[in-house]
Amino acid sequence: MSFTSILLQCRAGFESECAAEFSEQALETGHTGYVRFERNSGYVRFMLQTDALALLQQVSFRSLVFTRQWCACLEPFDQLPATDRLSVLLGPVASLPACAELLAEVPDTTEGRELLPFAGKLSSAMAQTLRQQSVMLPRKARADWRMHLFALSGRHLLIGVSPTNNGSKLDMGIRRLKFPAQAPSRSTLKLEEAWHWFVPRHEWGERLGGGKTAVDLGAAPGGWTWQLVQQGMFVTAVDNGPMSEDLMDSGQVTHSREDAFYYQPPKPVDWMVCDVADKPARVTARMLEWALQGWCREMIFNLKLPMKKRHLEVQQCLGMMRSGLEQAGISYRLSARHLYHDREEVTCYLDLRR
Repeated sequence: MSFTSILLQCRAGFESECAAEFSEQALETGHTGYVRFERNSGYVRFMLQTDALALLQQVSFRSLVFTRQWCACLEPFDQLPATDRLSVLLGPVASLPACAELLAEVPDTTEGRELLPFAGKLSSAMAQTLRQQSVMLPRKARADWRMHLFALSGRHLLIGVSPTNNGSKLDMGIRRLKFPAQAPSRSTLKLEEAWHWFVPRHEWGERLGGGKTAVDLGAAPGGWTWQLVQQGMFVTAVDNGPMSEDLMDSGQVTHSREDAFYYQPPKPVDWMVCDVADKPARVTARMLEWALQGWCREMIFNLKLPMKKRHLEVQQCLGMMRSGLEQAGISYRLSARHLYHDREEVTCYLDLRR
């Protein structure tokens, strides 16, 4: 059994950012390798000669901004027969670490998504056969690894594993959310997904509910404000533009017609959220000001990325935030993620709770 590469899934068009970020982290753990990818393919392969399984356990999955899903892969299956593919796959797969689940995955591209029915049927048949042969554990059994089947075509597959405690349990690392018809804009899904990623579900009642207070900078027409209201928060929506009338009728929203870069809350709030379209460095400076002034306990904000050097831009903005907070002696937790519902942006979370 030889794991010759690590498969990294990402949004199509962000392969170079995904590759650069992972290469840096791998090097920090003492693993060297090189990357293979095609632009707009939706995935990267990190080729290495050292132990790929060990690398997946040494790098924190949640520290990666641009990687949605990962797994250590066997040699690719390049020329699968058109029929009876299982006979070719079962032998090598039987040598994998014990797994209790098998994720069917494809590149998140138009062409890739057309392969989902094929990948789903093949993975279902393979899991059933592996369980019958006692190679794969029962569905609800505890296992240290999960198995991945990544289909590139009907004849080209990658098979691998990822740690169950250091990866995504979602197919392709994608959290699919239904757009609520009552929300004023589709941007509402970005904040909902951000809560799923940054706030443990069992803490939502304590941290998001209970009549908490919030400020939404650059709120109009109210996609993010709508999410805050749904959690029971009382919101100050800051924007010179018009807000949704239905939101204003909720009785939980105060519309402050001011510039998001100059508004100051009369007293600290529980949450500040910001989806302002401006230069990332300017937004970061504004977020840092909020943190240094103690105007909120937690914040979620988006950084709209430039066309080039996007990974570098994220590093510089997060570095600016960390440096300012550390110089002020403020304890914090900061993380960032290129969410599924993001486009040319990344979503950041800052926890300032004592």
